[in-house]
Amino acid sequence: MSLNEKLASSSTNSSATDVSEIDLLSFHEKRAGRLIIDPAEAKIELGERVASKLKLSKDGTKVLWPQPTDDPEDPQNWSDRRKAFQLIIIILTSIVPDMNSAIGIAAIFGLAEQYDTTPGVINNLTSNWSIFLTAWGGLFAVMLMRRYGRLPVLFWSQVAAVAFMAGATFAPTLKVFAAMRCLTGFFGTVPQVTGLYILNFWTMGLVISPFLAPFAFGFLCARASWRWAYGIGTLYDLIVVILIFCFLEETMYDRTVKPIPQRPTTGLRYRAETLIGITGVKMAKYRASWTDAITSPFNVIWRPQIIGILLFETVLFGFGIGVIVTMVVFLSAPPFSFNQDQIAGIYATPIVSVIMGELIGRYLNDWIMNISIRRNNGVFEAQNRLWACYLSALLQMTGFLTLGAALQHHLSVGAIIMGWGIAEVGIMIGTVSVYAYCNDCFPKHQGEISALLTLARILGGFSVAYFQIPWATKNGALQTFGVEAAIVMSVFILVVPFLQIKGASLRARYSI
Repeated sequence: MSLNEKLASSSTNSSATDVSEIDLLSFHEKRAGRLIIDPAEAKIELGERVASKLKLSKDGTKVLWPQPTDDPEDPQNWSDRRKAFQLIIIILTSIVPDMNSAIGIAAIFGLAEQYDTTPGVINNLTSNWSIFLTAWGGLFAVMLMRRYGRLPVLFWSQVAAVAFMAGATFAPTLKVFAAMRCLTGFFGTVPQVTGLYILNFWTMGLVISPFLAPFAFGFLCARASWRWAYGIGTLYDLIVVILIFCFLEETMYDRTVKPIPQRPTTGLRYRAETLIGITGVKMAKYRASWTDAITSPFNVIWRPQIIGILLFETVLFGFGIGVIVTMVVFLSAPPFSFNQDQIAGIYATPIVSVIMGELIGRYLNDWIMNISIRRNNGVFEAQNRLWACYLSALLQMTGFLTLGAALQHHLSVGAIIMGWGIAEVGIMIGTVSVYAYCNDCFPKHQGEISALLTLARILGGFSVAYFQIPWATKNGALQTFGVEAAIVMSVFILVVPFLQIKGASLRARYSI
């Protein structure tokens, strides 16, 4: 009898279900995308004996997934203070990749002057290609993490990122500078595939990071050499490495291995061996083989319950990346002719918008989740996450149309701020929703999901800078941003309603 048949029979004959028949530690993976949240519904579907073994939230109203073990070292059993401290470090680390890449936006004029070229050449040779390589570093990182754990891969990748950032800071030629920036992007991207389990806050750090550098360093580069901006970026990366070295813990817990392997060492020795990767080598025999680790991302990406939503994230976030890179060019050219201080100030707009989007998204997602659980007899279905995408697509379209009109018709700076701000709120809400949906559909492949979403959003965005400025120059910014908004809305209409209708059947057939 299959697992589904066992669960179906348990709803009518709870005494037929035995605890030994269901592995509660991996149950959420086998029933990916469908979580029994209400303890009363768990008794109906799983039977009294199984439901009595479930661990609940502190208030006893919700079933915890994944189920915590009895091991105090299980990350789910950590104290709130310990979790919060790890969260802070991960957020600070997740800022690194896109912030490093976006320093080039603030320094674009200084770099052009230093290397006797144009801002367009700097963008195409350094910014766009460093963004492109950021997309691929995560895939390789996930393969290593599946074998050796998250902490050592994160630590060594960030050590490499610091070294290459220092190389960019002191680069004597444009070719050396471009190589250092690209290598920084490739190695620095790893934090973007390690933080999916903390979702909203981590996603906010990921989305907000590209705007921090143009805002903060724009004022600096107006008054000092661009090398100071890269030097400060290197120091920030170094501080992150020190925090990882001193405090970050391994969150990869092999709960589905029977029996759960114990730590090979303890105390300070365990800490040192885990950080540098020795523990990961020892634990690799319990984890995925090299074949599984390498093929896992490709085994996930073709599944119909994810490929469409990846396309939606590609255009939603990708066009947003394009605005980050090209806005400095739009605003520095006539008729606006903003100086570096004014442009830096404008980049505060998306920072505020992302914070607003995080707050709206948090409460909106909680509301959607609670409503859907009540309507579905205490069960949460992954496709319900996508209701937030309706608001996201509408805001992104409104924002892009407003921004395009403001740039084409030379409206006030207030119109530019409103357009860009509304669009970024929509992008933040949609990105959180997409990440949550994909995580629910593939709870066993969080790293792969994060890597694929990073790949999608960056591949969708790195090339925008190549065509956005020439297109707007020839046909107007309103047409450019209007068509981009239409593409996002079209993909949304084709993908999201379909997944909401067919999501459950697709997961039943294609889940892994």
